[in-house]
Amino acid sequence: MKFIIDENNEGERLDLFLSELIPNISRSKIQASIKDGKAQVNSKKTKSSYILKGADIVCFELLQEESQKIQPEKIALNIVWEDENMAVVNKPSGMLTHPTTIEKTGTLVNALLYHYGENLSTLNGEMRRGIVHRLDRNTSGLIMIAKNDKTHEFLVNEMREKRFSKKYLAITRGVIEKDEFEINSPIGRHLTQPHKQSIREDGKESLTLVKVLNRFQDATLVELTLITGRTHQIRVHLSSIGHPVYNDTLYGFGKIKIKTEEQVLQSYKLEFTKPFTQERVLLEIPYDEKINKVLKALT
Repeated sequence: MKFIIDENNEGERLDLFLSELIPNISRSKIQASIKDGKAQVNSKKTKSSYILKGADIVCFELLQEESQKIQPEKIALNIVWEDENMAVVNKPSGMLTHPTTIEKTGTLVNALLYHYGENLSTLNGEMRRGIVHRLDRNTSGLIMIAKNDKTHEFLVNEMREKRFSKKYLAITRGVIEKDEFEINSPIGRHLTQPHKQSIREDGKESLTLVKVLNRFQDATLVELTLITGRTHQIRVHLSSIGHPVYNDTLYGFGKIKIKTEEQVLQSYKLEFTKPFTQERVLLEIPYDEKINKVLKALT
């Protein structure tokens, strides 16, 4: 198996990264495999304690790889843009980006395998074929897909060099007074609830730019620009300033007034360089159903 490290995983130990990515194998077995030379970083054998860097290429010999085989499924894809090397898909809310050891069907990867077959990058392993960056299950919107490994490496490098722009829309609880500001707070795994992230002094550097688009009686429509791309970054940052994303019960929204799926959050704008050219591509999609539903109720 081969994986390419993005900003979401840089700074992690090699053994921890592999144990989280391949949860059906114990960390002790992974450490033993690394010691036995089954893992390489940038074509060199290394230790379990190696700290991953952006764009590192990790190769790991997984004996149980056959059990990781993911089946293609005939699921409709909303393809916003594509060329011979990549695609940008509008992922619906409620769909997992990639399979897990518990859920292996109905995900974006299942749909991609049906649509593109083997024409998907392999650098994030079988369960994440083609996936360059992720969106949470209930976050809708634009997500980039690499059709080959060279394109995947190109796009990861674009993100590492900050030549890639991701903008989101969210509705938050409460009225945000400042028109524009930044949230610069490090994020790491929650100490007692491992399925969550939290603000931690020893966490990874995390920066979100916030711009108010509209204010309502007890809510605010905001545009968010991710300078870094940590897990749950927008949700954690907005919750930390007392304005959690609407209906985000995981991060403290509280009682739901307008019923929708979790978190009213959408990846609505992408800007990137078309692979292997100097051409810039800017994509923007309309507000999704959740945002329109809440906005209608607020006005």
